Amino acid sequence: MSLRCPDCGRTYDDRWRCECGSPLRFAAQPLPAADDPTEADIDPREGLWAFEEFLPVDRHVTLGEGYTPLIDAPTWDASFKLEYVFPTGSFKDRGATTTLSRAVEVGAERVVEDSSGNAGAAIATYAARAGISAEIYVPAGVKESKVKAIRRAGADVVRVEGSREDVTDACIEAVKTGDAWYASHAWSPAFFAGTATMACEIAHQRDWSVPDAVVMPLGHGTMFLGAYRGFHALREAGWIDSLPTLLGAQAAGYAPIAAELHGESAMAGDNTVADGIQIRDPIQKQQILDAIEATDGDAIALSKEAVATELETLHAAGFYTEPTCAVAPAALREYREQGIIDPDDDVVVPLSGSGLKG
Repeated sequence: MSLRCPDCGRTYDDRWRCECGSPLRFAAQPLPAADDPTEADIDPREGLWAFEEFLPVDRHVTLGEGYTPLIDAPTWDASFKLEYVFPTGSFKDRGATTTLSRAVEVGAERVVEDSSGNAGAAIATYAARAGISAEIYVPAGVKESKVKAIRRAGADVVRVEGSREDVTDACIEAVKTGDAWYASHAWSPAFFAGTATMACEIAHQRDWSVPDAVVMPLGHGTMFLGAYRGFHALREAGWIDSLPTLLGAQAAGYAPIAAELHGESAMAGDNTVADGIQIRDPIQKQQILDAIEATDGDAIALSKEAVATELETLHAAGFYTEPTCAVAPAALREYREQGIIDPDDDVVVPLSGSGLKG
């Protein structure tokens, strides 16, 4: 399927970014033939590919990912979507399976990606499954457990000194001067198509009802925008009637969306606990803001103290997640205190990454 720029209208067979600088989208959103979801043949044993009629790529590279559990979390009066029970231990596998499937479709022989850890491990692992070589650019101080996961999948690791933005810049320079295909979780429309399947699973697991709100960690927006696009596609297909309110959870000091909505005070502090979302300049910032407006949503920034406390509570309740995961349930408490989420609201909180990564 061809790609289209939502800003200037240019179309491409394959390209990682429009000539005008905008992120690209697939030219059309595939929709299922069935008008009623109860008439669709959805088999959870197929994982996220059970919703392949919504996907703009064919299944070429898979490790059985998806259809993660949705369980009650009484301590939080919510439901948790256990997105950390994926082959590489994070929800990024949703995007990796579709991105590497797209890479196969376009004939890529080598892929590159920049990541703080989870996306890099996912891309490296699925590239190995596809038989495609990979090179992953990471911050110099990335956790060694995530570097090991990337290397053990056979990918080359390039450490970059400086900020997270410096890592992206170095990777993009390598794309411009080389012949590698950019398998970017921040830029690739195929990646967002994969993360959109989380919304499909949530709706199916709830017998085609949607929650009042979904609270998610928010960095580059791969989960947040994916959820928005997934719920939007379900409504376009006529399978659901409304969209849930989408609420973002950012790390203090790395909260450009919250700052846009509530002022620069959100950029104060330095939340070093939620290292997976330390993004000061998300590629798809405007699209994230549009999704928040369309769902009457919001975004707030959480301190490292709030996230560290929440992480201990998660672990004590049996949810062995990595630190970044704790930002969303911590935000749930804050949203309730602010009255943005009512006491009787039905809420889903995805837990994005496994604590087994260290």
